[in-house]
Amino acid sequence: MKKLIEAYTVEEVAEALKLHPYTIRRLSREEKIPAFKFGGQWRYRKDEIEKWSRNDTRSK
Repeated sequence: MKKLIEAYTVEEVAEALKLHPYTIRRLSREEKIPAFKFGGQWRYRKDEIEKWSRNDTRSK
């Protein structure tokens, strides 16, 4: 049996990072946050978002 991917929605990521959902969508389009589209909606792998949020992305 395959393991399901745990994924966040735009709203869940926005709430966790204390940003507006529009900002999360913009960062997704600009490929500044790890994301993928599923059924026309942005989704975020739980493990990738946790790793990304721990990194100092401002220094890159």
